[in-house]
Amino acid sequence: MQIAIMIVIAYLIGSIPSGVWIGKIFFNVDIHNEGSGNSGTTNTFRVFGKKAGVAVLLIDILKGTLAASQPLIIGSDINPLLIGVFASLGHTFSIFDHFKGGKAVATSAGILLAYNPLLFLMASSIFIITLCLSSMASVASVLGITITAIVAIVMQDWIFAIIASFLSIVVILRHRGNFKRIVTGTESMVPFGLGNYLRNKHQ
Repeated sequence: MQIAIMIVIAYLIGSIPSGVWIGKIFFNVDIHNEGSGNSGTTNTFRVFGKKAGVAVLLIDILKGTLAASQPLIIGSDINPLLIGVFASLGHTFSIFDHFKGGKAVATSAGILLAYNPLLFLMASSIFIITLCLSSMASVASVLGITITAIVAIVMQDWIFAIIASFLSIVVILRHRGNFKRIVTGTESMVPFGLGNYLRNKHQ
C-alpha cells in the first residue's frame, strides 16, 4: 500500500503541467496553440521568453526530484528510481492536461538528481555542451539521456540501467518529429551556439 501511494503521488506530481498553467495564468495563452504545441521547457522559452522558460525548467526538474525523494523522506528502502519514473510518465501523459504533456527530459533529470547528484551533473554537462555545439535542444536532450543509460549499463547498476533505458526510449519517441525536421534542415535552434552560427552564416 505504501508503494502504491508513492506511485500515485509521483504520477500526480509529474502531471503538473507547468508550461500550460504558466501560459494561461501569466499570458492568457494556451501553449498548445503556439510554437510546436509542446508544453515543455523548450517551447515555453520559444513562446513566452526566458523567465517563463527557466521557471518551467526548474519546476519540471523539481517534480522529478520530489517524486523520487519520497522513499528517502519516509525511510523506505525501495529504489527511488522505481518511484520517480512515474513522475516522468505523469509529465508525458498528464492527467491534468488531457493526457498530453512534455517530452520527459527535465523531469527525468530531476529523478537523476535525487538518485545520484554526480550523474545529474554529468548528464547536465553533456546536455549543455551538446546544446552549445548543435544549438538544438532536441539533440542535446536525446544524447544526454542516452549516454546516461549507457553509463548505467557500464556501472552494472541494473535498476538504473533499465529505468534509464526505458526513459531514453520515451524521450526518443517523443522527439520523432524533431528528427524529421533535423533531416530536412528545418529544426528550430536556440539563438546561440555553433549550429546557429553556421546556419546563419550559410543563409
